[in-house]
Amino acid sequence: MGPLEGVKVIDMTTVLMGPYATQMLGDYGADVIKVESLDGDVTRQIGPTRHPGMGPVFLNTNRSKRSIALDLKKPAGRDAVLRLIASADVLVYNVRPQAMARLQLGYDVVSKLNPRLVYAGVFGFGQDGPYAAKPAYDDLIQGATALPALMAQTSDGVPRYVPNALVDRIVGLTAVGAICASLVHRDRTGRGQRVDIPMFETMAGFVMGDHMGGLTYEPPLDKGGYARHLSRDRRPYKTSDGYICVIVYNDKQWANFFEATGRDDLRRDPKFATFAGRATNIDIVYAELARIFQARTTAEWTELLDKADVPVMPMHDLESILQDPHLVATGFFPVVEHPSEGKIRTMKVSATWSDTSVEPTRLAPRLNEHGAEILHEAGFSTGEIAALVRDGVTKAAPGASTD
Repeated sequence: MGPLEGVKVIDMTTVLMGPYATQMLGDYGADVIKVESLDGDVTRQIGPTRHPGMGPVFLNTNRSKRSIALDLKKPAGRDAVLRLIASADVLVYNVRPQAMARLQLGYDVVSKLNPRLVYAGVFGFGQDGPYAAKPAYDDLIQGATALPALMAQTSDGVPRYVPNALVDRIVGLTAVGAICASLVHRDRTGRGQRVDIPMFETMAGFVMGDHMGGLTYEPPLDKGGYARHLSRDRRPYKTSDGYICVIVYNDKQWANFFEATGRDDLRRDPKFATFAGRATNIDIVYAELARIFQARTTAEWTELLDKADVPVMPMHDLESILQDPHLVATGFFPVVEHPSEGKIRTMKVSATWSDTSVEPTRLAPRLNEHGAEILHEAGFSTGEIAALVRDGVTKAAPGASTD
């Protein structure tokens, strides 16, 4: 039983940000009901796939959930989802609030039906500013919060996005914290509430927490930016036969590094000898490290630095990380048998608890796989479910009847 056992979540999210958050809630033990359109979440179509509608992005963002397909634009579909919401603890959505209002599923409506509901929205922008109704995507928010500009500053001057849906995942993680905090408040007071988790504001704080720099002060002391992060030589170091990831950070680590490499000349150099000196001359420091690391192989450096207690890690690619000895030892990438997809590689829940066992409760569902059982639980009779199928409000569960 996970720590969120007994919490019922209505997941009205698609793509990545919301599903990533609700998957985590499901992994932690919540009963997550994923409400999909009749066509399903669009990430079902992102390949490669063994079978249509079961692509890897979907599989890796929608485990620990049950799926029901409903056409919410039809009155009967909206009524069905309201019956699900009536007994829920949490509703999560990631369309703009204006879209929820058009569906007549805004907080003003559902809070009357279920005053204990935590109504969580993950969307682009806070609703008090001029961007309130704008659409938002990961790339747009990366750009608007200076990440491509920072990437350009540290490389060849060309702005680039981070090659990861960084915004979606960070905002998803933020949503999990906000939802859990809201549940604590609800349990103390008996009252649910609306909680908005906007992408732009969340990422502005995330990026500027590192890079506010002198802009923290009024008037500003500089143009902002964390010099160590912006050094062009802050990158994996080239060795004689590959690359290696090393950070020599505090005074003890530098003393160990000087001794291990025999660089007493650097120990005596004021640019290297103190934390303040290194911070002021970070570009010089990192450039010198880059020259030093070219002298030996990756394996030689790894052995030397491990013995010297200087932080070092391999630079993996997408295939080699699967064979990392630590991740292999901890079983982080288990291969499991999916009911429809056969053997798939998945990922463990990274957090652990001393008193509650946390494991994914189920693998990612086929579209509407649990539709009939979810509707039965909400009080729909077999005949009512058959009528919803007949009227195109839902579908028959794949490989199962509605009996």
